[in-house]
Amino acid sequence: MPKLITASDINNRYGAVLLLAAAAVFTADVTVLRYLSADVPFALIIFCRAVSQLVFVSIWIGLRHPPLFRSSRWPGLVMRGLTSLVCWWLYYASFQSLDLALASTLTFTTSLFVVALAPFVLGERIGVKRGVVTILGFTGVTLASGANGFAIERGVLLGLASAFAAAILIFQNRVLARTEHTATILFWIALVASLGTLPGAITSGTSISITDGVLLMTAGTLGTIGMLCTVEAYRFGEVSALAPFPYARILFALTAGYFLFAETASSRELIGAVIIVACGLMAYENRKPAPR
Repeated sequence: MPKLITASDINNRYGAVLLLAAAAVFTADVTVLRYLSADVPFALIIFCRAVSQLVFVSIWIGLRHPPLFRSSRWPGLVMRGLTSLVCWWLYYASFQSLDLALASTLTFTTSLFVVALAPFVLGERIGVKRGVVTILGFTGVTLASGANGFAIERGVLLGLASAFAAAILIFQNRVLARTEHTATILFWIALVASLGTLPGAITSGTSISITDGVLLMTAGTLGTIGMLCTVEAYRFGEVSALAPFPYARILFALTAGYFLFAETASSRELIGAVIIVACGLMAYENRKPAPR
């Protein structure tokens, strides 16, 4: 079995570096996908992402502890994989529709959804302070998204739906983590997502160009590396100490969007992003993020 991390092994600086690296890699992942041809189907994007994770995790389990491939609680793992499949689909669709900075900002509404859903899913009492923070956070979403009345851009809805699915993943993780190793969960996520998108990948894979194929595999590898960096960061760092660092992704997205795609965030989007980040940190609970 993998070595257990003790108090003496805690290294928040190492964890912070890994989370900053993950933020940069995740930004590179969605940036690479911007260069895909418009006719590349999402099934193929998700398939390449899932296969990349499946290969990485399978090698790790095969070399370290082969029994982690199996689980008697596979129905729960399959449901977890299906939720991840939906989450990935919505996630990549939002980044194809929105500026990098706004799409990245919306991913951080997951913590707000977790707080809002906790009383109904877990029976937890959130208290007045957290309730106010959550409402204020969604006010930041309204500002950042540029919503006017009930008119909300399709990409914003996709981003919020992805964040909502990620919140569901956190609740599923709380159940599965009681009995399953992280590597087992990640393996089943990749396996279910690969099988779920295989039909679409087969029917469309032969029609893509070599350039698109290279971009897809590059993005899939980057997404997997980002996930592994995140998992490793929370193995060695304290969750509360590392809470601010994933938000560096917004800065990376602003930079990439400006220099590569001439995207500039409006003052309304920036104010909304600041509100979302602040509320996300205040609503943050000491739990590991769900591996997507």
